[in-house]
Amino acid sequence: MKVAAIQMVSEISVDRNLAQAHRLLDQAAAAGAELAVLPEYFCFMGRSDRDKLLLAETPGLGTVQDFLSDTARELGLWIVGGTLPMATDDPEHAANASMVYDPRGKVAARYDKIHLFRYDNGRERYDEAAALVAGEQPTAFTLKDRSGQDWRVGLSVCYDLRFPELYRQLAADILVVPSAFTYTTGQAHWEVLLRARAIENQAFVIASAQGGLHENGRHTWGQTLVVDPWGAILGQHAVGAGLVVCELERERLQSVRQQLPALQHRRL
Repeated sequence: MKVAAIQMVSEISVDRNLAQAHRLLDQAAAAGAELAVLPEYFCFMGRSDRDKLLLAETPGLGTVQDFLSDTARELGLWIVGGTLPMATDDPEHAANASMVYDPRGKVAARYDKIHLFRYDNGRERYDEAAALVAGEQPTAFTLKDRSGQDWRVGLSVCYDLRFPELYRQLAADILVVPSAFTYTTGQAHWEVLLRARAIENQAFVIASAQGGLHENGRHTWGQTLVVDPWGAILGQHAVGAGLVVCELERERLQSVRQQLPALQHRRL
């Protein structure tokens, strides 16, 4: 199955972001991808964290959800819609939700980011909990590819990458990690964490990133990757908007798991 990991440098304008996302998704479909993964905050990078509250959508109603549904149906793609802000019972906090749409444009899954990023090195400061509420439920879904094979796809977002226990619970064939890693933390930890999650779970990893200098002044690391179950990088896009298209082979997944049956050897 061919998959596409999409990298963006999202702006403040939702319309421009959606137009850019559509161009990249169209390229993914033209390359034969069946699954495309957009980055975290693909639809909006505001001037402040609280700006996203103004755009929070309710389930089944909103510009971004309509875009994802319509584009999945138009292009015949499974789309993991990065993340978008979804309304909660608390008007001061949104959920950072990853919405999945099948090729008919129907919602296949929703995952709300569980682990909220906080970082302060004296020069950069981030605290997602100021505007977001944490999710509670690990989420995976089954994707049937065009050949009729089933793939279990586990959902995660960005900072979740640092919590391996989440990925153990997902028990997936493919792990997706839409992200907006900062330049500082990405340079230090992005690739090594992604390869570790692939190796220890013997799963493919699709990590779609924000990558560049944004209109709001934020600098994201980029380096969108697809990793195989042995930890080998199958494709990578460094900086700026673009995409990586790779073939995920079921035989490779089975071979790694048979030759080194670490998942069967777990004791804890």
